Amino acid sequence: MTNLDDQQGQTDYAPYFYDNGPSSTDGNMALFSISEDTPVGTQLYILNGTDPEGDAVWFGLTFEKGTREYLRVDPKSGNITLIQELDREKQGEILAFVSITDGRNKVVETVRVFVTDANDEQPEFQNLPYAVDVPEDTASGSSIYRVQAVDKDMGSGGSVNYYLLGTSATRFTIDGHSGVLRIKPGQTLDYETTATHFVIVVAKDGGGQYKGKHQVLTSTATITINVLDAQDTPPAFIGTPYFGYVYEVSLPGSEISTVFAKDGDEGNPNLIHYSITNGSEGVFTINSTSGCISLTAYPVTLRNELYEIHVKATELGPSEELLDYYTMTVVTVRVVDLNNHPPTFYGENGPQSQFEVTMYEHPPEGEILRGLKITVNDSDQGANAKFKLRLVGPGRVLRVVPQTVLNEAQVTIIVEDSTAIDYEKGKTLTYKLLAMEIDTLERFSATADIVIHLLDTNDNTPRFTSEYYVARIPENSPGGSDVVSVTANDPDSGLWGEVKYSIYGSRTDLFLIHPSSGIIYTQAWATLDAEVKSKYNFYVKAEDTEGKYSLAEVFVTVLDINDHVPEFDDSLVERTMVIGAPVRVEAIDADAGSPNNIIEYSIMQAEPNNIFDINAETGEINLKSYIKSMEIVQNITKQKDCRWSLVVQARDRGSPSFSTTAVVNIDITEATQVNGPMAAFLLQSRDNPMKALGMVAGVISILVGVTVLISTATFLRNTKSNRIMPARRIVIRRRPPRDRKPWTFNVPFRGSGNDSSNKFIVGDPEAGSVNININNKSGPRWSRSKPKPTPPRAPCLPPPSCPPPSSNPRPSERPRPWAAVPTVSGGLTSTGSRRSSQSREINIGSDTSRIPVSSALVSELKMRLEQKIIESNSSYY
Repeated sequence: MTNLDDQQGQTDYAPYFYDNGPSSTDGNMALFSISEDTPVGTQLYILNGTDPEGDAVWFGLTFEKGTREYLRVDPKSGNITLIQELDREKQGEILAFVSITDGRNKVVETVRVFVTDANDEQPEFQNLPYAVDVPEDTASGSSIYRVQAVDKDMGSGGSVNYYLLGTSATRFTIDGHSGVLRIKPGQTLDYETTATHFVIVVAKDGGGQYKGKHQVLTSTATITINVLDAQDTPPAFIGTPYFGYVYEVSLPGSEISTVFAKDGDEGNPNLIHYSITNGSEGVFTINSTSGCISLTAYPVTLRNELYEIHVKATELGPSEELLDYYTMTVVTVRVVDLNNHPPTFYGENGPQSQFEVTMYEHPPEGEILRGLKITVNDSDQGANAKFKLRLVGPGRVLRVVPQTVLNEAQVTIIVEDSTAIDYEKGKTLTYKLLAMEIDTLERFSATADIVIHLLDTNDNTPRFTSEYYVARIPENSPGGSDVVSVTANDPDSGLWGEVKYSIYGSRTDLFLIHPSSGIIYTQAWATLDAEVKSKYNFYVKAEDTEGKYSLAEVFVTVLDINDHVPEFDDSLVERTMVIGAPVRVEAIDADAGSPNNIIEYSIMQAEPNNIFDINAETGEINLKSYIKSMEIVQNITKQKDCRWSLVVQARDRGSPSFSTTAVVNIDITEATQVNGPMAAFLLQSRDNPMKALGMVAGVISILVGVTVLISTATFLRNTKSNRIMPARRIVIRRRPPRDRKPWTFNVPFRGSGNDSSNKFIVGDPEAGSVNININNKSGPRWSRSKPKPTPPRAPCLPPPSCPPPSSNPRPSERPRPWAAVPTVSGGLTSTGSRRSSQSREINIGSDTSRIPVSSALVSELKMRLEQKIIESNSSYY
């Protein structure tokens, strides 16, 4: 018993697979199947088994040598994976060997894995290509061919149906199951219409699953159907219509024309027989085989110019018998002569090579040149007498009608462009009228000259040679002097081209124009003065005899001549000079322009000499630089009053140059010493002008503030006094007009313009009006008026004030202690000539333009304050 038990304990049993049946996905793969569209990498199956002793097992999968390995197994898990694509049509089953081992014992089993079908194959047509010959007289509905397509799939995916694609179904039909192709009922074939048909057949399977989706696969094939010709079409002539010509030099037997016909059944054509059935009249014959028509008589014997020959073409049978298939055509034969006559132009008296006509310029467009009577003729016949007419000359001016002529025609010439027919461009127009044959080899031609003589009309307006004329004339020119010559041209002829000149515009009374020559000159009594008016402009008119005219503008500049002598205000000028400050003399030259009114100053004589210098441009007289005190002055002269005389010359820069002199008495003094802190400050800041300027600005600001306060208080007082109180009455007496001294204020702002002094004008305060002209003469004007108690009178002079450094103080005017503070000064003008006063006013304006604006504001506020008080007081009267 013990030995037996030992033997049993040493027995090792082999492992084994589980057999889970064909529908299981684990076991030994018995009766396992897989679809051919399974993706590579899919886990298909799990080998499953066990060892009786419970030992671990491993799995294996092998194939026969030389076969493709589609599957792979994991030794431990038994998972089987697809590693290559399957194709049932190439391999329907896979033979494999699966094994299980426990390390000591190994069990191997043979398995067959079935590959199931998927719809992945499209139908394939057999025995390609498809071609069939079908006679054209095949009856409709007849079977003409059978196609076959095979689908390798199984089930519905392997079944095939047929149908036709596109236009093929209009004439043919196919059986969907058998693939038999038939001529569609009611349809026939025609070789002459279509000799070959291309029929597209589609083979479609029954559809099936592929990779989880239902799909239907198709394929196409083309059937070439060659239609065989049958004898069912009559012959047809080629190249119709037919024409022939008989010329005057033709001989009997000459070829006139050739006809050609061919059998309509082109697949198997028959021979053609030609014959003349009518119209030859015995003078024409035809070759029955070639179709050549020939002349049998001389042309002079022909009675007609036109023959119509009827030709018959009949098919010949195999035995050269005439069949019932034939056709007819007509050959037109024209009897013509040779092309031996060129075109010829005729006038009223026979052949003519030149035609002339006279007409007015600019005729209406579309008008016919009726003076031309032209006939053109070609004596030949037919195509030899066909030619074209053409005008050779300036294009698109005239047009010839007709343009194509057969034998003979009347020639008409029509106007196309009226503006080009211009007498001023040319008194004569010349064209060539050309007639040239069209269809002949000789291309005979003829020409005739067309000469058109033009008559002038008044179609032009006089035109000046320039839109404007610029002239310059010296102001001393005598009356009747030529100014400028204007010219206007009228290209018309005769009286229409004569131009008459006239003159229009303002200030033209000084000028005249010669009516025929266009010379502009001054009136005999006219005197031009550049100082009065230097610019004139007016219009000149050029007019012809019918009133057509044009205008041009004339600009005349009167050139200034140096005809005025510089003038001082007085021949004796007295000035007071403070040491360190200049005095100024001024002369005015009334000439209008530079350099005639530019003045240079110089000292002609001085006692004592070499004491004074003068600025040649400004006329400022200064002491020599070394004279800095009265002590030096008193050392120079023994006169106690320090009063010296100079002779100053003012010379203009004109040519010739004029000059004048004045005696200048200069009283030299020294600045008055002042006391107090302000004087000390001014003395200390004498060498520091910016410090002094700051102090002056502060003083001006204080004055402005005080003025505003005074104005406010006055306004409030006047407002209160205007109320009528029951127990009180205030009467303010008005000062007599002679005691009032209103201010006149010359505004120190000058703009640029022709008359800048009129830009800002402050009127008389008593007049109660303020006129402001912004744009010189034509600008807007604002006016404020109040009732005037007394008639207006001239404004009084402003109260005395210390002149600015650039002014010329009178000898009697001495500087005051507050003279160092700049203020606004008015202009004092003497009763000189009108021109001198105007010039001095301009110079004063230019000097005062350098006065600080703040000083001007102070003076203006002061003036307005006084005006307010006067207007308020006047309301009580």
